[in-house]
Amino acid sequence: MHEIRIAEDLSAIVLETAKREKLSKVTKVNISFGVLVQIVPDIFIFAFSETVRNTIAQDAEVNIEIVSVKMICKKCGNDFGVEENRFVCANCRSTDLEIIHGKELFIKSIEGE
Repeated sequence: MHEIRIAEDLSAIVLETAKREKLSKVTKVNISFGVLVQIVPDIFIFAFSETVRNTIAQDAEVNIEIVSVKMICKKCGNDFGVEENRFVCANCRSTDLEIIHGKELFIKSIEGE
């Protein structure tokens, strides 16, 4: 359950940012996770709400965007989306690939008053 550790880290960033921006309340947090981070959204949201309990972010709405896996073939240069965990180039069948998207883990925005 790495969601707990990620929630702790991201809540610290949210609270530090809110303090720096002089917010009295955090109302919304928008987060992007790549599929390869393997986050279970409901577990993350629960963990996040626990880590911000009794803070200015305790009532914040959490929105999660899941980013699909996209790769580029190092052999032929084809870029493609990965479906059904098939990590092979559809063009040349190579498995020498580089991840373009799918490992993201970041806060897109923080909203507040």
